[in-house]
Amino acid sequence: MKWLWRTSSYNRLQAVLNTVIGLAEVAVSLGQVWAVKHAIDVASHHVEGDVIMSVVCIGVLILCNFALTIASIWVRNILGIKAQNRMQQMMLDRILRAEWRGRSSMHSGDVINRLESDVNTVVNFVAETLPNAVSVMALFTGAFLFLFSMDHTLALALVCLFPLFLVLSKVYVRKMRRLSRDVRESDSQVQSMLQESVQNRMLIKTLEGEDMMVDRLEGQHQELRRKVVKRTRFSVLSNFIVNFGFALGYLLTFGWSAVRLSLGTLTYGGMAAFLQLVNKIQQPARNLSRLAPQFVAVFTAAERLMHFEDIPLEEQGEPLELPGVCGIRLENVSYAYPDDDKQKIIDNLSFDFRPGTCTAIVGETGAGKTTLLRMITALTKPMEGRVVIYNDADSDSSFCVSPLTRCNIIYVPQGNTMLSGTIRDNLLFGDPDATDDDMYAVLDKACADFVRELPQGLDTVVSEQGGGLSEGQAQRVCIARALLRHCSLLILDEATSALDPQTERRLLQNILDDHSHTVIFITHRPAVLEYCDASLSLQRLTD
Repeated sequence: MKWLWRTSSYNRLQAVLNTVIGLAEVAVSLGQVWAVKHAIDVASHHVEGDVIMSVVCIGVLILCNFALTIASIWVRNILGIKAQNRMQQMMLDRILRAEWRGRSSMHSGDVINRLESDVNTVVNFVAETLPNAVSVMALFTGAFLFLFSMDHTLALALVCLFPLFLVLSKVYVRKMRRLSRDVRESDSQVQSMLQESVQNRMLIKTLEGEDMMVDRLEGQHQELRRKVVKRTRFSVLSNFIVNFGFALGYLLTFGWSAVRLSLGTLTYGGMAAFLQLVNKIQQPARNLSRLAPQFVAVFTAAERLMHFEDIPLEEQGEPLELPGVCGIRLENVSYAYPDDDKQKIIDNLSFDFRPGTCTAIVGETGAGKTTLLRMITALTKPMEGRVVIYNDADSDSSFCVSPLTRCNIIYVPQGNTMLSGTIRDNLLFGDPDATDDDMYAVLDKACADFVRELPQGLDTVVSEQGGGLSEGQAQRVCIARALLRHCSLLILDEATSALDPQTERRLLQNILDDHSHTVIFITHRPAVLEYCDASLSLQRLTD
């Protein structure tokens, strides 16, 4: 509940407006009860009055109800989507700024499921469900007082059913919360499998695994259906018990009204008011029965979203930008995986990547090349020793690497890392202020001048992972995107693996000729070593 209150800051305007509209609807609803009673009593000559004016009064209240309904729809559709967008942005920002944990324990499909379904559940609860609860209680209180003023006995008899309802609701919420959590987890597993299947279509087709994947999905669907059926059975039984109590209350009211009408102690308008008011009293109970699963759903969604906040944030603050060309120095660095701190991947390593030099990091798989890269980029902290970024021209420009020193680093990861959109969109990710001339300059430097010959040039649309371009073309655009950052430390992680030797040679010459970067290659390709001033060879450590 504390977490929901804290996150409600994005939804409070909508919540307040919905509360005001809801209370106005309660006032109009109770006004209609009085107007109908008065009109019937006037028509049956039990009270004096103008029948036409009574009908006009009912019509005005109906128009007011229409206006409030339109206002409610407007608030829900306009402010609701804004609140949902803001919360998704907040959650995504939290995920992106959290500490790097390597491979996450959550599947990416599960993360997306939480960012969509769970965020929507929380926003609807704060902006609509809670204001609706206020309206429900106001309607109940108003209807009870109205009925109490007409018949003390009937009003108290109906209210006596509420304690039993509250006890049953407590049992219902506890059971439904567990069932809903099971359904949400199973639904996330289905989305995860769908996402993996779509992302790995080529692999599945080449292995002729279409039937296997569909069969696996059917297994997940069966598990989801089983859990949904279990939850539905419990929900149907609970609704039957609640609705049976409502029907019994309505029957009691009708019988009591009929007896009083036959004895002449109640007018026709009074009987109509009784039947309307019992519905106004029972309607909050019905709404509460609907609120119960919504409370269950939001608690489940909140728990799933709060998991993101369990991951600590990286160091935040102003970037520490070093002047000129900087270097990286490893000082007695050691690292082991957190779950196996006895087996070190890197042990007491010292090395200096001097400013303006080009160094190749080589070694067999599992020797620690990727781990070393993550320490340089401050994604991982060494267990012992330190990694220092420095500038020889300024003795005061020396810092231990941290998220704040990434502003000095250009990183080109291995593989195809293009995003869906246009080539321009991808390049602007490197520098949002880059001009067309800036973009073509780095494209030429990255040997990606083929973009000039494309019919749409920079506005050529590519799908996810550079669909529409070859692997080599996509890799060169990724290098150009990185060069737009204009940082002095350039890290290339197998970034030329898809290039032919001639293109690779030309690209390396373009990057190294002006000595404006400290270049670190992580590579298995011997040809790259010809362009390097030094090399760092890593060996896999044995027990």
